[in-house]
Amino acid sequence: MNADAPPAAPLLSLRDLTVRFRLRHGVEVAAVTGASLDLAAGECLALVGESGCGKSVLAAALLGLLPANTEVTGAALIGGVDVLAADERTLARRVRGRLIGLVPQSPAAHLNPVRTVRSQLHETVRELLDPPRDRLPGLVRQAAARASFPADHLDHHPHQLSGGLAQRAATALALVGDAPLLLADEPTTGLDRDLVDATTGELRRHADSGRAVLIVTHDLTAAQRVADRVAVMYAGRIVEVAPAADFFGTPGPRHPYAHGLLEALPTRAFRPIPGMPPELSRLPDGCAFAPRCPHATTACHEQPPQYDGLACHHPRFPLPEAAGA
Repeated sequence: MNADAPPAAPLLSLRDLTVRFRLRHGVEVAAVTGASLDLAAGECLALVGESGCGKSVLAAALLGLLPANTEVTGAALIGGVDVLAADERTLARRVRGRLIGLVPQSPAAHLNPVRTVRSQLHETVRELLDPPRDRLPGLVRQAAARASFPADHLDHHPHQLSGGLAQRAATALALVGDAPLLLADEPTTGLDRDLVDATTGELRRHADSGRAVLIVTHDLTAAQRVADRVAVMYAGRIVEVAPAADFFGTPGPRHPYAHGLLEALPTRAFRPIPGMPPELSRLPDGCAFAPRCPHATTACHEQPPQYDGLACHHPRFPLPEAAGA
């Protein structure tokens, strides 16, 4: 995206998303709490954080792919449809594949193992586009080409594909319905460096073509390659949203947890954050990161910080407007 262009109207407007799992003996666990995000067409947003922080749960909530023991509140508007309030019929007919295209984690495991890529694309094209029968073969080839999936592999089964080709096959399926929002859940997991570069390049290309791209990842290197903005999650809450150029460059992240994530990278200080994330069923009274934070004060342990693009009592840098005051 052009950093100097005026902000576009959001294609996805997520407000106060909360996801609770009801467990045995009346126990409830809030996997996501009060998440709010905007995502514009032509923009790529990376949702990052440690495993178990709630990233994939947030993504699954947008698609209505959570188990029956889940309570979801809040709103998520895409094209005038509140996908969080949609029933299963609406999700199946209007949302999945048409408003949101999903590139799943471990794509080879999500492809049908007994059917060829061509067969799976054929079924998806027929379901989402309902074209005349004589146009189906051409549309299947076109769908494959849009994801850079080679035509000479269309008659292969998933077990015959490399990790990179399985990723492209899953992407081809996600793009069939021309969904304006492409959701990629851990798309670089298990891929070597060359395939990571290829995958992030493909996602960037789809954002540049006008789609909104939400990439859910713990891979900060991949996020740096592809994202326009970064949203950081910790213990089920979004704690910071920042332009990628600021986050990975100067002035850097403002939340101590986000700063710690970057410092833990081998290409930086290679200094892990001490301690462990809290159990979501036993969150502390104040800031969830306070027990691991080197800057925590009494207020941090006693009172949760308010969120306004940043959730921290003691951010590392002032807001840009404050800095210029």
